[in-house]
Amino acid sequence: MGAEIKGVDVGNLSDDAFKEVEDALFRHKMIYLRNQEIDAGVLESFSARFGEFADDAYTDGIDGHRNVQPIIKEADVKTGWVFGAGWHTDSPFLKRPPAISILYGVDIPPYGGDTVWANSALAYRLLSPAMKDLIESLKVHMSMRDVLVGAQTKGNPGDDPIGKLVKLRAAAELPEDLKEKIQGAYHPLVRTHPVSGEKCLYVDGSYAINFEGFAEEEAAPIIGYLVGHITQPAFMCRLRWEPKTLTLWDNRLCIHQALNDYDGFRREMYRTTIAGEAPR
Repeated sequence: MGAEIKGVDVGNLSDDAFKEVEDALFRHKMIYLRNQEIDAGVLESFSARFGEFADDAYTDGIDGHRNVQPIIKEADVKTGWVFGAGWHTDSPFLKRPPAISILYGVDIPPYGGDTVWANSALAYRLLSPAMKDLIESLKVHMSMRDVLVGAQTKGNPGDDPIGKLVKLRAAAELPEDLKEKIQGAYHPLVRTHPVSGEKCLYVDGSYAINFEGFAEEEAAPIIGYLVGHITQPAFMCRLRWEPKTLTLWDNRLCIHQALNDYDGFRREMYRTTIAGEAPR
C-alpha cells in the first residue's frame, strides 16, 4: 500500500514515463512524488492524461481552472470535522464515482494533517472463502446521509465544503442535487478493477449505509466488520505531507481519511478527480 516515485517531473513526462507512473498507481494503489514545482495549469494538464475530469461533488474550481479544487483550512479555524475526515472512498454515492484523485500540497503544517490509506484489494484477498461467498453478490448502498449529519453536528458554518453543508441546517428544504447525493447509489460490494482485474471491497465507514434488500440493522455488523478489516494496520500507509508533494490514489482499490490534528496551522491543498466507470 503506497509507494514513492523519485526522479520524475510530472510537468515533463514522456508517454512511456507516464505509462510507468500509471502502472505504479494501479499496482500500489497510492503513489506520491516530492518536490514537484507545479502550478494549477500543470496540475490540470497532468491530471487530464488519466482521463476525463469528474464533476466534483463538494467544491468549485479556482478561477481559470474549473477542475482544480481548493481545499484550504486557515490557521484560525477550529472544527470537529475537516474535509476528508473519516474512512471513505471519494463520492461513491454517484452512479459513476471518481476513479482517481490527485492532491497537491502547497502550505503544510509543521506537524499533523497526515493522510492515511488502506488497501481494500489486499483486504479482500485475505478474507475467508466463506466470507467471500457470503458477500460476493451483495450491493452496497452508498449515501451522503451520514456525512451530512456528521458535518452539521461537528462542523462550523463557512465557505469551505464542510462549512457550506453546515449552513444548510437552517434551510427549509435541501437543494435537489444534495437530495440526489443522499439518495445515493447501489454498487457491487465486491468490485473488479477495469484495468488490473483485481477484486476489492467497495465499502467504507462514511458513505456505506446498507446493502440492497437488507434492513440497516442487519447490514451494520457486516459493514462494521469489513471496514475494520480493511483498516487494520497491516493494510495501511500514512503520508506525512511536505510542501510540493503530489499524491495520487485509485479510489477503486483503497479507502483513505484526512486527520484533523493541526489546529493553529494553515493547510492549503489542491485536488483534481478523474471520472470513473459504473462499478462492476
